[in-house]
Amino acid sequence: MIFIVVKFPVKPEMADQWPELTREFTEATRAEPGNKWFDWSRSLDDPNEYVLVEAFDDDAAEAHVKSDHFQAATAEGGPMHSALAATPKIISRQIDGDDWDAMGELQIG
Repeated sequence: MIFIVVKFPVKPEMADQWPELTREFTEATRAEPGNKWFDWSRSLDDPNEYVLVEAFDDDAAEAHVKSDHFQAATAEGGPMHSALAATPKIISRQIDGDDWDAMGELQIG
C-alpha cells in the first residue's frame, strides 16, 4: 500500500471554492480500482491550505497519476492548478501490507 499526504497552498480568494473545484477529481479518484482512502481537510493552522490524505494499492498509485481525471485537474489552466498559490508538498510512504494495521505510526513533522 502507498500512503500519501499532500499539502495544497491555495490562493486566498480560491480557498472557500477549493472543495467544489476538486469535487469531480475527488469523486473520480475515489471510484478508481485500488483506491483505499482519499479525503480532504482544511488546515487548522492556515485557512488557505488543504491537506489531502490518500492510500492506494501499490500498483494503483501509478495508474492514478496517469489517469485522465488526474491529468485534467492538475494541468496548467486546470481547476486545481489555477487555484494554487504555490507547489504542493508531498509526503509518501510505502507500507508492507494491505490494511491499516500494517501502517504502524507515521509521524509528520
